[in-house]
Amino acid sequence: MKTVILCGGQGTRLREATESIPKPLVEVGPRPILWHLMKSYATHDLNSFVLCLGYKGRLIKDFFLTLMDDRSGDFRLRGNPDGPPTVEPLRSTREGWDIIFAETGLLTETGGRLHQVRDYVGGETFSLTYADGLADIDLPALIKFHKSHGKLATVTAVRKRIGMGVLALNGDSVSGFDEKPMLDGYINGGFFIFEPEIFDYTSPDCNLERDVLPRVVKDGQLVAYKHHGFWACMDTYKDNIALSELWSNGGAPWRNWQS
Repeated sequence: MKTVILCGGQGTRLREATESIPKPLVEVGPRPILWHLMKSYATHDLNSFVLCLGYKGRLIKDFFLTLMDDRSGDFRLRGNPDGPPTVEPLRSTREGWDIIFAETGLLTETGGRLHQVRDYVGGETFSLTYADGLADIDLPALIKFHKSHGKLATVTAVRKRIGMGVLALNGDSVSGFDEKPMLDGYINGGFFIFEPEIFDYTSPDCNLERDVLPRVVKDGQLVAYKHHGFWACMDTYKDNIALSELWSNGGAPWRNWQS
């Protein structure tokens, strides 16, 4: 199964970092958030990715070209007086990933980016996510759930805390105060499973969230997989700091790999 990752946005709410690099390359601990995301998929043998590039996409290409090179880890260089030297990896950091880098435009909407990679996805079920979200979602369970209901699309539904204190009022008197409570409803958690027929709903200039998904809902083809574990979206510098602290303290819930 291929995994499409939307990597093309400009990350304007994280401008502190994204002036010089694209948001997917903003580091959480020692590695870009995109690496963390792909690593979590690959742990479940989901090793085939289609990256929809846009803003500073060349830097994302360069990162992976370096990551997949023998020289990205520890290596020995052996000179050869009769020919070129040889590189012997001692501790490789390479990943066994199959990655398609798709240049989908600087200002293209999310649905338009998806529309452009139709031929790369092929006629099979595929997953899609954004490059700025991390979670401890049981991906095999998500895929199994999708296959069980027979619909066109599955969205992961998560709950999020409100970033402010909520007041309960009795007239002008405050009868209750709840600091950053959990939102009553569910929001789009960004981890999707789609059947290839989703491309019948896309177009070059469409938005996935405003155009495509409402039409899928209207046709009764979108089902929610409720995730009650860890979920976080790196929208701001504060979010980046919080995720990095989780990693540094050894408490990163999304880490489902050993090395």
